[in-house]
Amino acid sequence: MATYHPGDGWDALGDPTRRAIVECLAERPRAVGELADLLPISRPAVSQHLKVLKDAGLVSDQATGTRRVYRLNPAGLSALRDQLDTFWSRALEGYRKTVEEDS
Repeated sequence: MATYHPGDGWDALGDPTRRAIVECLAERPRAVGELADLLPISRPAVSQHLKVLKDAGLVSDQATGTRRVYRLNPAGLSALRDQLDTFWSRALEGYRKTVEEDS
């Protein structure tokens, strides 16, 4: 069985809490406390999930006063989309070949 590798966006998004954080950040950048207020987990837990998302390149952070504000990283999300487009293209090509072989 494969294990989580830091920096793997797909593995990072495998956790429902991290997906919920990404959904929140898709609305707008937020600090850890704001995310914790929206989710049924503690601030330390949010911070741990954000670290995984950051290591995977899916979020970035910026110091704003005494807090860190997190936002989605367009480059990281674009890389995932490119991979998904590749998977989809391969699937369509496989389907096309199967249909042509059966004809």
